[in-house]
Amino acid sequence: MITRRNLLISAPVAAGLLLPGAQLLAAPGLVTGETRIMPRQGKGPRVVICGGGWGGMTAARHVKEQIPDADVILIERNPVFWSCPMSNKWLIDVVDTDFLLHDMLAPARAYGYRLLNAEVTGFERDKKLVRTSQGGIDYDYLILSGGIRNAYDAWFGEDQASAEYTRQHFPSAYIPNAEHVALKRKMQEFKGGTIVMTLPPPPHRCPPSPYERACVMAWHFKTNKIPAKIIILDPKPKIGPIGEGYRAAFEELYPDIITHVPNAKIKEVDPYNKRIMTEAGDFDFDDAVLMPPHQAADMVWWADLIGKDAEGRPTGWADMDARMYTANSDENVFIVGDSMGMISDQFGHYPKSGHVANAIAHIVARNLAQRVSGQEVVPELPDNLCYMLVNGDPREAIAVQFTYALAQDGKVHQTQIDIDVRTPDLLAEDFVWIEGKFNDFLA
Repeated sequence: MITRRNLLISAPVAAGLLLPGAQLLAAPGLVTGETRIMPRQGKGPRVVICGGGWGGMTAARHVKEQIPDADVILIERNPVFWSCPMSNKWLIDVVDTDFLLHDMLAPARAYGYRLLNAEVTGFERDKKLVRTSQGGIDYDYLILSGGIRNAYDAWFGEDQASAEYTRQHFPSAYIPNAEHVALKRKMQEFKGGTIVMTLPPPPHRCPPSPYERACVMAWHFKTNKIPAKIIILDPKPKIGPIGEGYRAAFEELYPDIITHVPNAKIKEVDPYNKRIMTEAGDFDFDDAVLMPPHQAADMVWWADLIGKDAEGRPTGWADMDARMYTANSDENVFIVGDSMGMISDQFGHYPKSGHVANAIAHIVARNLAQRVSGQEVVPELPDNLCYMLVNGDPREAIAVQFTYALAQDGKVHQTQIDIDVRTPDLLAEDFVWIEGKFNDFLA
């Protein structure tokens, strides 16, 4: 097992803990969304960042570095940071829990921003106010980096009972929380039978990662001689990205375990009777990893910043400037990470990955510093890189790279390079990559 370092993490921080500098301005027990907390510090603008994942933590550090006199506040409901990148490898103990789980207080102290563990409950953009479970926080600039929401309503409408039953019994484990632990336990305790894995329709978080998850689960079942079958219900017409690499892994490593079903758009999910109806047929299962469609985080909906299509229906993603990463209706609000909306009709969305979230956060920090200092704001483009483990012994990975350029038509164009040949060297590169990213926003 590979470990990064032993972390000194104190007893779990209670949600809503106020850190040094976060003072309530009302008596205990009288806190409401209108109660103002966290008096301003410094002479610069106040930048409030909602969401402490890859994008939010990167933005917090680099906004503070780019604008040293800014009052930077990061709001995150979870007391510790959990990295979704590398979490599939954690399922089969290639990395341990300490590799993914990190203290959030240390980087806040090291880089000089303030961390508030609280739940974001709403926004009043006309007042430049964020409402939280601890009270209201005013801002000059707002960065929304809340990631995704699982859109179970696409399957169940207003049937919340079925959505919650599905989440508890067949967790998707694509948002950092206890679902990852539940999925690992489920995999380790599985005695045999058919597991169905639904893939969200694009765009969704980390496009190649569901296939990686199928591979590491299949490797576990194969290694431990568990008579399991994994059926991947893919709404796309073919595997992608890294299509040839995954196809070779399925056929050469796990031919008796993994079955990939293309064009399997979900028609109906019956979690109680363990049955899924799709355009490619109906499937019964003994257990499942049910990934519903993904949409922008709830906070983007609460801020009334979701885009609309030509028919006036919500797109599910932020309505934003594709070059400046600001909300089209509010130039003082930036969107970072997975919640971002469409970038170009040539490829659609940037990959919703940790790499892109980190890259956009860097760009937004520089652009915000340019605005505050009165300089010309220089638009920049990110890149993307993803490594995916497909074999546990020997440990071999495949990868995909994306580069972006502004074309003569004025639109952002994407170049995709699939690295389909699985090798141990790519896994070694993966660890170099993530060490570099962790060192960028963790202390």
